[in-house]
Amino acid sequence: MVRSPSEGGVGVELARVYVSSTIVDLTEERRAVLDWLRLARHQAVDSYLPDSDTVRDSCLDDVATCDLYALIVGHRYGFQPSQDNPEGLSITHLEFRRAGQCGIPRVVLLRTSIPDVRLSDLQDPARAPLVLAFRDEVTSAVRPAEFSDLKELIQGLSTGIQGALDKQVRRDEREKRPARSAAGWALRLAPRPVFLAGREELLTELEARLAGENGAGPPMVALWGLGGAGKTSVAIEYAHRHLDGVAVAWQFPAEDPAVLAAGFGELAAQLGTAEGGDPVAAVHAVLAASPAPWLLVFDNAPDPASVARFVPPAGPGRVLVTSRNQIWPPGQAVEVPVLDPQVAAGFLAVRTGDADRRAALELAGELGGLPLALEQAGAYMQASGRGTGEYLGLFRTRRAELLDRGDPGGYNKRVSATWAVAFAALGQAGPAAGLLRLVACCAAEDIPLHLLFRPGPSAGDFDAGVAPVLVPLLTDELARDEAVAGLRRFSLISAPRGGLVSVHRLVQAITLAQLPPEEAEAWRRAAAVVIEAALPRDPRDPECWPVFAVLLPHAQAALDPASDGIDKLADYLGASGSYAAARAVRRQLLHAMEETRGAEEPGTLTALDYLARWTGWAVDAAQARDQYAALLPIRARVSGAEHPDTLAALDYLARWTGEAGDAAGARDQYAALLPVIEQVSGAEHPSTLAARANLARWTGKAGDAAGGRDQLAALVPVCERVLGAENPDTLAARADLAYWTWEAGDAAGARDQFAALMPVRERVLGADTLAARANPAYWTGEAGDAAGARDEYAALVVPTREQFLGAENPHTLAARANLAYWTGEAGDAAGARDQYAALLPVIERALGAEHPDTLIVRDNLARWTRLAQDPE
Repeated sequence: MVRSPSEGGVGVELARVYVSSTIVDLTEERRAVLDWLRLARHQAVDSYLPDSDTVRDSCLDDVATCDLYALIVGHRYGFQPSQDNPEGLSITHLEFRRAGQCGIPRVVLLRTSIPDVRLSDLQDPARAPLVLAFRDEVTSAVRPAEFSDLKELIQGLSTGIQGALDKQVRRDEREKRPARSAAGWALRLAPRPVFLAGREELLTELEARLAGENGAGPPMVALWGLGGAGKTSVAIEYAHRHLDGVAVAWQFPAEDPAVLAAGFGELAAQLGTAEGGDPVAAVHAVLAASPAPWLLVFDNAPDPASVARFVPPAGPGRVLVTSRNQIWPPGQAVEVPVLDPQVAAGFLAVRTGDADRRAALELAGELGGLPLALEQAGAYMQASGRGTGEYLGLFRTRRAELLDRGDPGGYNKRVSATWAVAFAALGQAGPAAGLLRLVACCAAEDIPLHLLFRPGPSAGDFDAGVAPVLVPLLTDELARDEAVAGLRRFSLISAPRGGLVSVHRLVQAITLAQLPPEEAEAWRRAAAVVIEAALPRDPRDPECWPVFAVLLPHAQAALDPASDGIDKLADYLGASGSYAAARAVRRQLLHAMEETRGAEEPGTLTALDYLARWTGWAVDAAQARDQYAALLPIRARVSGAEHPDTLAALDYLARWTGEAGDAAGARDQYAALLPVIEQVSGAEHPSTLAARANLARWTGKAGDAAGGRDQLAALVPVCERVLGAENPDTLAARADLAYWTWEAGDAAGARDQFAALMPVRERVLGADTLAARANPAYWTGEAGDAAGARDEYAALVVPTREQFLGAENPHTLAARANLAYWTGEAGDAAGARDQYAALLPVIERALGAEHPDTLIVRDNLARWTRLAQDPE
């Protein structure tokens, strides 16, 4: 048995537990019990094999070596060994009796329900009496915990195991008191935490740090983290693991200096030092002279200065400090982070006995992996009988109330109370309080303080109660630094990295919940003003995209769905190639505008227009076509048949008709639209020239490449004369002319036209030439030089697009696909296969598994895989 100290003595904390049951009918229950025991860090012994005569003796020997015996009783009797078994008892029955003969505490879990009668023995006339007799013997010898499902099983197990251990603690305390060593003996630690999930790597790091030499005194580590992150649990677990040979192991409450000093007085008395004088100095003297190692834990220290005079300067010891304050000397600080979602979900599943893994994972996310919140939720579910899914639904509607309910084992505070001291210390009107309320209204991760704290909004932009607290953060750098430092003293925000900080989502929830509703709403409005002011002006400028990307989640969290800022974000997403995300934001914007402004308000119709546009780009051209078809009569009725917005909708209807596969329909629609635009705007108006270019394009796509080429050949001189030779639309018309020249059968001519066009486009458009740069490379391949096309894509097109557009922009992905294609066409099938294989998961993530471009890449991967295996 593993023994560890408890308050004032030695108690049994961990145990070697033998798990006994039949197998076929109790497989899931047995696994749940073993998982629970291992999560609680007991040593679970599971040596039973079904239908084995020879294993009987080893099972009974194992029972005799254990500290506790846990029996799960169902409605099946189990295997009956034939040798040396005059009563014909099953192995499970024999194990139960052996535990009783050895005086081992027996915890019994009795199933009352029968989930599958086919797995029981109750329908067997010969075996049913054996089942009932065994259950009678068990219930007459031990008071069992009854269960009908896994939740009740775990509740009975946890209560039974803890009760048996508590009895053993009291017995051991009566029977044995350890003798003091020559240097004195003293032991005071909190009980070992029952559950401690996901901390093995952290404990290993602690061991490495505290095992090293420290020339300035005993090695010391400060565990810091958010309240409820489990800092004390980690420290106590470490202490219990390192008690062998330790002369002194003492835990001090370090939050209050007077209480800490009194703790040294108690330790001095325990060590038998002379009365009078300074107990701190007396304890330091004993520890410095101790031949045996010692371990001190300073729990919940406010800062380094608060414990400085209490830390022993010498001796063969180790010092552990827990603190919410992040700021400790270099080399001492170790963060105790929240739990990984998968680890947290596993904890909830075992803690509650609820097998709903999806609900556990969602709840772990809602709780942000905070150990105290997880334990509190588990305790609440165990007490109330709610399942994880039920608790999750309740938590989403009554979060603040639930964070103040549930009795977490091994901890004397709930989540809300844990942070109450920190909130009180920050005050109501200081810069730290203002910063906390501001970040509570943002998304939880990567909050860009360096972008939010810019001059712009003034006091008049905020409510009267918010302005005095928030405006100093926007105008005074020292006030900002003071606010950041104040929150870091309680780990309420992360350490800034590159101007970014994070805050736990439960800190956000409680920060706003503790405010009066009208004040919380005022802070939400203030956050929206600050975030919207930080958005760049031009969402189509690639240089602004990194700022938009950082601000996007915070804008979505704080801004009104119908605001100009959300509209700007949708434009950024579309311009940067995130078509699906742009569509999703546009849909939210549209719904909000329909509710607040009405379905036929011009701004609402514009939002519907953009939604249809990004639907085409992101998902389905036919759906976009249908949306424009539905929009057009409303546009015509509201704005007029010849209004520019109506004509623009007609233009997009024609475009998406073609993109949906009806090139002839698109050609005919543009042919009908062109005279209307000429009549309204004039023959040489830019919109008229654009309509002519589109008519030429869809003429070519409808099967008349020469006709498209000839229309563009006539259009280009007009564009050069009216718009200018270096106008972007003129250059686009020249690029289209080259394309249809190739489609008409003249690949070399197309290549030469693109080669002449490229220097002009690069000089005029810069990064906007990225699309055109691919064309000479492509036509080089089409002209018969596959290796040349491959090399141009590899050397110029792909690297340039990755640099300016990003690795997952659709245009970059298209360039990578072309590189793979021409690699294969140049004779390197294996190279093409590998490039397509690397591209496929990226394009699936960026565009979706069913996007047409994704399907093309998947088909090409299959093709070049076959060719790489069999070139013939």
